[in-house]
Amino acid sequence: MSFTINTNIAAMGALSNVTKTADSLNNSITRLSTGLKINSSADDPAGLIISQRFQAQIGGLNQAITNSQAAVNYAKTADGGLSQISSLLNTARSLAVSAANNATLTSSALTADQSQLSSIATSITRISTTTQYGTKNLLDGTAGTSSAITDGQDVNGINIGGQFGGAALAAGGTITLSTLTSATQATVSSATFAFATSTVAAAGSFAINGTTFTTSASTTASDLVNIVNAASQQTGVTATYTSGGQIAFNSNNYGSGASVSLSDASGTVLAAAGTSSSTGTDAAATVTIGSTTVNFTGGSHGSDGLSLSDADGNTISLTQLGNSTTLPSAIAIGQVTVGSSQFQIGANAGQTAQLSLGNFAASQLGGGAVSGLNMSNLDLTTASGAGNAIKVIDAAIDQVSSARGQIGNFQSNVLQVNINQLGTQSQNLSASESSITDVNVAQEMTKYTQSQILEQAGISVLGQANSAPQQILSLIR
Repeated sequence: MSFTINTNIAAMGALSNVTKTADSLNNSITRLSTGLKINSSADDPAGLIISQRFQAQIGGLNQAITNSQAAVNYAKTADGGLSQISSLLNTARSLAVSAANNATLTSSALTADQSQLSSIATSITRISTTTQYGTKNLLDGTAGTSSAITDGQDVNGINIGGQFGGAALAAGGTITLSTLTSATQATVSSATFAFATSTVAAAGSFAINGTTFTTSASTTASDLVNIVNAASQQTGVTATYTSGGQIAFNSNNYGSGASVSLSDASGTVLAAAGTSSSTGTDAAATVTIGSTTVNFTGGSHGSDGLSLSDADGNTISLTQLGNSTTLPSAIAIGQVTVGSSQFQIGANAGQTAQLSLGNFAASQLGGGAVSGLNMSNLDLTTASGAGNAIKVIDAAIDQVSSARGQIGNFQSNVLQVNINQLGTQSQNLSASESSITDVNVAQEMTKYTQSQILEQAGISVLGQANSAPQQILSLIR
């Protein structure tokens, strides 16, 4: 072996080992203090990827459980309203059976029964229109109203709620659009330029919607188009050189919210010094669902003038192609579905469930049992009327009972089972995710103790290695 002073190989080896031990000790401290095995991507890259996927899925499962619990409350609210309607129908049936025994009743008694039955019908309709989950009506036929686009070229958005034409939508159907008045852009035209390379008549400045542009004697019509378009996002205006020799300054948006205001004190762009301004116009159309036709106008929803709305807040958004299309008498643009509420009850796309809730107003109950009769137009003042009333009320009771059974089945056999299943999935995924990310405290504590002892021993040995070259000095005394 050689004896050297400048290079202490033993000390270098000891330092390297002490550094490794210190890193291991620091990692153990971090894991013990956080309780996590993976504290950075460098700790376990593959494990991190898997754990992040598990965490996303667990979060989705937990939210799906919350969604399902909310759906249970939704169903309970609807069932509570129908329970009250059932109670009223039972009372109505007793009245009808009593009125059918008209041989023992006076006309005043029959009139009193009729008055009470009319009050019951009014209460049933009131319950159907006021039973709500939050602000959503559940029993008037509008719960779960949804609309879908069938003409994507002319329309890029449809939102039809539960009200249309001032009344609740009782049934779905095709949405048709007719008598369209197109929206327009705001437009200001410049002076005439013989060619795109023709220069301005007078150098100077002009402003569009408050933004100032400066020209020189060499600025051409093509240059004007370019400098205006470069600031299009700021001004909301786009310039185009037309074949007629003018520059058209068009608003980027359509409708009454879009404008172009051009101020030209030097006569640089306009035919003469001065100002010129323009405002766009909104689109308008008539929309039909079933036998109901409603006027839709633009301007209320968005500033582009292509978003149309009606008095009930329903909206239809036209594409630029649809805005410029010459319509036939009517075109089908979408489909509306009424009465089916959709719930997201799973962690992934497409894991949904539907609950259909119809219209339970008095006018919608008992129909079909006796031609032309329903709960809203029964007559107990005659024997035949009372007999017909019993038939209609029995049909209404069956109708409500069937709906309550459907709600109960949805609540117990769909939602509750789903909540239990999701809970099990979340528990098992959490266990799997824990095995990847959570630290084994006992194992890590053992490693921590080992690293602590090795660090102390390494520092001691490093001190001895550093002092070893001093022994060489005895050779040169």
